[in-house]
Parts: sequence; C-alpha cells; structure tokens
Amino acid sequence: MPSVKTNSGAKKRFKLTGSGKIKRKHAFKNHILTKKETKRKRGLAKFGLVSDADMPRVKFLLKI
Repeated sequence: MPSVKTNSGAKKRFKLTGSGKIKRKHAFKNHILTKKETKRKRGLAKFGLVSDADMPRVKFLLKI
C-alpha cells in the first residue's frame, strides 16, 4: 500500500492551532507596499483562519 503524501505547498502555507483550527496568512502583503496604508499592512501581517467552507479542502491537502 503506497503512503499518503501531504501536499507540499499546503504544508508550507497552513499551520494547525491547538484547538484544531487551521491558521493561514493574508494575501496582498508581498510587494507594492508603498501605496498601502500602514494600518492595512499591520492587519495583513496577522494570521487569519481558514473559513468553514474551505476547511474540508485544506484538511484533504494536509491529510488530517
């Protein structure tokens, strides 16, 4: 029986919290930051949570 592999891209992008939720980073924080307000950039720097609708897809990629 072959081993079930975790998706390599997903394991770099998502982390599990202690309560079983999945953390993710916000988009739009990589480049062209000069035109974005400081308040907006601070908010994007914080971690978000994967939405309930996307949870099954991400769990499948992480093989949870």
